[in-house]
Amino acid sequence: MSTHPRVADFDIHPQFIQRWSPRAFSDAVIPEETLLSFIEAARWAPSAYNSQPWRFLYARRGTPNWERYLGLLNEFNRSWAQHASALVVIVSKTTFTAPGASEESPALWHTFDTGSAWGLFALQASLSGWHTHGMAGFDQDLTRQELKIPEHYAIHAVIAVGKAGDKASLPQYLQGREVPSPRQPVSELAAEGDFSL
Repeated sequence: MSTHPRVADFDIHPQFIQRWSPRAFSDAVIPEETLLSFIEAARWAPSAYNSQPWRFLYARRGTPNWERYLGLLNEFNRSWAQHASALVVIVSKTTFTAPGASEESPALWHTFDTGSAWGLFALQASLSGWHTHGMAGFDQDLTRQELKIPEHYAIHAVIAVGKAGDKASLPQYLQGREVPSPRQPVSELAAEGDFSL
């Protein structure tokens, strides 16, 4: 996988270490059913009140929506994501109807829940032999306008999905970064009792 292998601090399934986010993608075509299986995995994420605030909008390369989605990205991300097999925009509903209520109220946890769904999406893609790369570098206003996203939905990220490609296809300055990234140790992320990190 890499000359810089990842090592877990504690015993976990190797799937969590093997998943990573490349920028070099091949020109593989992704069947719609395959992409929908990643969304199927995301569908089973936990959510407060089972409100399921996540929504996934997508375009596959070679389809009529592809250029529209590619045009939402900033120039840097477009330069490498153009080789991906699909682009997925992840949004979440910012309101919900509580059990027994008749009107919607703010869903203060919609981002937390949608992050869980995105994590399951990424893991299912990895288990299926595909890679994902989340991007914040896109035009939020244009995305809302172009994809007709209502105001009561928050736009979180655009995800590139594809098969890993040759890193030589990337600019020289990115080729050295085309390896699985490390993580901070658990000791810097978790503390028992009071916040002491």
